[in-house]
Amino acid sequence: MGTGAFGRHHASKYAKAAGVELVAVADPHPEARTDAAATHNTRAVADWRDLLGTVDLVSICSPALTHAPIVRSFLNAGAHVLVEKPIATRVEEADALIALALKNKRVLTVGHQERFVFARTGLLDFPDAPLDISCWRAGPWTGRGADVSAVLDLMIHDLDLVHRLIPGAVLDIEATARTTQGQHPDDVSAVVTFDNGSIARLHASRIAEHRSRGMRAVYADGTVEIDFLTREIRNTTQRRRAPLEIGDPLAESVMSFVEAVRAGGGAVVKPEEARRALQTALMIEDAAEAIAGFRHPAQYAAIA
Repeated sequence: MGTGAFGRHHASKYAKAAGVELVAVADPHPEARTDAAATHNTRAVADWRDLLGTVDLVSICSPALTHAPIVRSFLNAGAHVLVEKPIATRVEEADALIALALKNKRVLTVGHQERFVFARTGLLDFPDAPLDISCWRAGPWTGRGADVSAVLDLMIHDLDLVHRLIPGAVLDIEATARTTQGQHPDDVSAVVTFDNGSIARLHASRIAEHRSRGMRAVYADGTVEIDFLTREIRNTTQRRRAPLEIGDPLAESVMSFVEAVRAGGGAVVKPEEARRALQTALMIEDAAEAIAGFRHPAQYAAIA
C-alpha cells in the first residue's frame, strides 16, 4: 500500500521472493501506481480497500498518519501486516493494533529495518548497557515524510536501537526543535535519561546540508563509534567486533515477515517494541513543544 520510494522497494522484494506472489500495488496517484505495477508486472488499484480480504499479507508504506486505519482494516480482513515505521502516530492506536493482531492471530510487525544492520555491529552482544550513547541522522530536505515531525520520520529508527541497548524506563527528556519547511519540526535534538543512569543524546534533521548517520556508545572501558555511511568503526574497548556489513536490511525485514507468517510465529521486530519507540518519540515531541511550540501530529489524525 503506497508506491513511493519505500513502497516500490517493498514491491521489489516481494516480487523476487520464492513462494510469494505479488498480486497488486495500491496508490491513489495514477502515475505512481501504474508505473510500479508495470515495473513488477502486477495489478494496480487506486483504493487499498479493493484488496481487503483478497491477500494473505501486505506491506503498508503510506504516509504515517494513515497507518493505523489501514493496518486495522487489513488485520480485520484476515491479513498479516508489515507496516513501515512508525507503527502509528498515537500510543492508543498502537495499543489497539497490537491487541487486534493478537485477537485475530495475525502477524504484525514494523519496518525498523535498521535492526538487521545493527544486529551485525556486535553491540547487542555486550552484557552491559552503554553509559552514554549519541545517535545522529541527517540529510537534505526531500519532502518525504513531511506529514510528521523529524522525530517520527527519522529519529524513531535510533530510538528503537537505543531501547535495544538500554533497558529500563525513560526518566527524563529534554528536547529542542526547529521547523522550516512545513507544519512539523524538521530538526530535533533530544537528551533522554533512563532510570539506570544511562543517557542517550539524539539528533535528527531533514534540512541538513549533507548526509550523516552514526552512533557513539560509551562504556566503562572505552568507546565504540560507528559511521554507517562510510562503514568505519572506531573501537577503544577490548570488546570483539566484526567489520560492519550493511547487507540488504529491507530484504531481510520483508523475508523475516514472510517467514514469520509461514511459521505462524512472531517476527524479528515485535509490535510492542515499535510501540515503545513511538511512546518515547511522542515524549520527545512533547518536550520540544513545551519549549518551541508546534502542532502535534495527533491533531491531524482525522486526515486518515
